[in-house]
Amino acid sequence: MTRIGKSGKVTLLVLLAIALLALACSREDASSAGEAVQTAPAEPQGESGPGATPETGEAVPKAQPVSVPAARVVGAINHFAFDLYSYLKKGEPGNLFYSPFSLSVAMGMTYEGARKQTAAEIRQVFHYPDDIDILRQGFSEVLARVNRKDKKYELRAANALWAQKNYPFLPEYFQAVEKYYGGRVTNLDFAGDTENSRLIINRWVEEQTNSRIKDLIPQDVITPLTRLVLTNAIYFKGLWEMQFPKKATAEADFRISADKTVRVPMMFLQDVEVNYFENEDLQAVELPYVGGEISMLVLLPKAELSRVESYLTSEKLEALRGMLTGREKVDIYLPRFKFETKYLMGGKEGLLGKMGMPTAFTMAADLSGLTGRKELYITEVVHQAFVEVNEEGTEAAAATAVIVGIKMVQRKPVFRADHPFLFIIQERQSGTILFLGRVVNPAK
Repeated sequence: MTRIGKSGKVTLLVLLAIALLALACSREDASSAGEAVQTAPAEPQGESGPGATPETGEAVPKAQPVSVPAARVVGAINHFAFDLYSYLKKGEPGNLFYSPFSLSVAMGMTYEGARKQTAAEIRQVFHYPDDIDILRQGFSEVLARVNRKDKKYELRAANALWAQKNYPFLPEYFQAVEKYYGGRVTNLDFAGDTENSRLIINRWVEEQTNSRIKDLIPQDVITPLTRLVLTNAIYFKGLWEMQFPKKATAEADFRISADKTVRVPMMFLQDVEVNYFENEDLQAVELPYVGGEISMLVLLPKAELSRVESYLTSEKLEALRGMLTGREKVDIYLPRFKFETKYLMGGKEGLLGKMGMPTAFTMAADLSGLTGRKELYITEVVHQAFVEVNEEGTEAAAATAVIVGIKMVQRKPVFRADHPFLFIIQERQSGTILFLGRVVNPAK
């Protein structure tokens, strides 16, 4: 991978670490202990821990209405989610999992320093609003919602910038990123101590994700020419509002394709009342986590997965969410699964370049908002994710109903996810897609 050209440009790296541990085995709080590091700018900018807003450090009230700027940013995140999916599925026939939220936040911090054509391409790919104030206010609110303290699940996002010490970055850039994104700056010595710098960043990522994301940055990605690394880590641990009894889980066939099946542990939840929708193409069920603010949407095609993939967009998902308001008693079969993904998205011919932002990865990049000079370009965007879904959840009252029909007994829906399906983890009030995935083979 080329990192310097005739013009002598130095490099910027965007990294994203995503860990999703759904239905975790305990309620223990995540530990993020680590040594304190000196940050820049030197003047204090306020507390920015979990549950604090990037700007004030104050907790956001529960169920705060979604503002217009936040709604614009949520729309951008969700639009990008399906744009990215359409590209990822072309090169990956198996399981997919990523966080459009994390990618959008990390690139938002990068966008703060982009100018002219570079900025225009990033804005187009990520569907950011033209007005920078709307973008900043929107991201600030969305991040504050994610990092709220008064919740019954673990969901937190952390941003950090790692800057070459003594490099002439513009203080106003760091101030904007800290104010609106909560991103603190730590000085490292990429030029003189490349390997130790890599290890420090990887250790931070591991701590932020409860050790689910390890060794995010490979040895050959950071070089002595690296000048800035932007990181975003998001971690979610949720417990089902209605748990799957472990004793009901049994080995079952999962049909990967017309001529291939695998045996998987299939969870079972009987006669449970959930939001459910069905049409000629798919079945959809919404499974809430404890607290009711985060849920998983599972989209199960009736025929080939590709048929659903071909027409699903953020607008159609929003319409589907509107239809998922009718409560029905359903028998649910869902496989237990666990897998990791890692995507290298950088380069002019890489994923993001093909999506429409090649300039940022070339010598023509204009990231002068970081230093006042056109001397930086992006070498790589690394996105790593982990997901685990199992039976665990809080203990909930079992609901058993006997349906008595006077003239006719209606068929109870059965939601049997024994073939490839899509799943979405969303913040219910705003509709923010936090994670999007595809399960083709739960056994991998």
